[in-house]
Amino acid sequence: EINIKIEQVESKMHKVLAIETSCDETSVSIVSNIGDTFKIHSNIIASQIEDHSKWGGVVPELAARKHLELLPFVLEKAIAESKITIQEIDYIASTVAPGLVGCLRVGSITARTLCMLYAKPFLGIHHLEGHLSSILFSENYPKKSFLTLLVSGGHTELIKVDERRLMQRLGKSFDDAAGEAFDKVGRLLGLSYPGGPAIEKIAKNGDPFKFNLPKCRISDKKGGFLKYDFSFSGLKTAVLRLVEKINLDGETLPVPDIAASFERVVAEVLVERTIKCANDHGLDNVVVVGGVAANNTLRKMMISEASKKSIKVHLAPLNLCTDNAAMIGAAALFRIKFKDHLSSLKLGVSGRLSIEQANTLYEENPPF
Repeated sequence: EINIKIEQVESKMHKVLAIETSCDETSVSIVSNIGDTFKIHSNIIASQIEDHSKWGGVVPELAARKHLELLPFVLEKAIAESKITIQEIDYIASTVAPGLVGCLRVGSITARTLCMLYAKPFLGIHHLEGHLSSILFSENYPKKSFLTLLVSGGHTELIKVDERRLMQRLGKSFDDAAGEAFDKVGRLLGLSYPGGPAIEKIAKNGDPFKFNLPKCRISDKKGGFLKYDFSFSGLKTAVLRLVEKINLDGETLPVPDIAASFERVVAEVLVERTIKCANDHGLDNVVVVGGVAANNTLRKMMISEASKKSIKVHLAPLNLCTDNAAMIGAAALFRIKFKDHLSSLKLGVSGRLSIEQANTLYEENPPF
């Protein structure tokens, strides 16, 4: 009887309406799962890239205003495309941390209002947990403990994840995140925003070994280096000095070669430290997620180097690498598999929250 009851619980379909507004993507998704099978019914994303490109980066107040303007239409389209009514939804989730506070508020208030209107349970989701949950929509995602390389515009982190979604950060960037470095180097080379796709495109015509750029490391107090941590500020500065020297010499700037050399070094740093971290901690599965995870050089290099250590690589689906609500819904569905993982409607938002504190979002007394 016990086995039958457990099977019945696990075979029930759970449907989540999720909202993501942590930065400059307005997104609503409806997702579901039955056991270990996750499905996207709709995932609508309204990008604000054109609104922010002339500034060379995201303007927080402008982003919040655009979310407020776009969210009702994105919500309506997501519901219509899914062919699932809001009455049929079981849970509503939104990103609540970390991110731009004004942007987070728009999504969180919308989600909690819908919960009150339709008497639905609420889940506040950690944005980074959302990214690492994007892998749930790929085939044969790891069921046991694994190492995640989360690499995006705002974050570069190595996170160990266990079977019950307890998370431990093992490595981080001490200055620029990798995606941020792509944007800044893109501006130095006169490329369009965002820098990642622009650099990848032009780097295809360049020589990745033309320039010997530095692989910066972080010193520890014992006189050595922090093995799993990242620093991209020095690399960005090295590119700046290179560009200045070439311009001073009156030579034509070899943009494809600089872009290719920069892309190679970033990929090598990410891959080398990820593989070492996984190997040292006895983890034979590596998950790669986040906006920079869409970079083809990084994807190929990670698979090639990991295979030498008998480590299996799981790459986030390309269409789910950048910010989207489907990944937030996946995180919510995974939380629902365990008891007591609902959030208070009093839960607010926070611009900063470490991944290790994600469980506090489900406490009776919210952390903020």
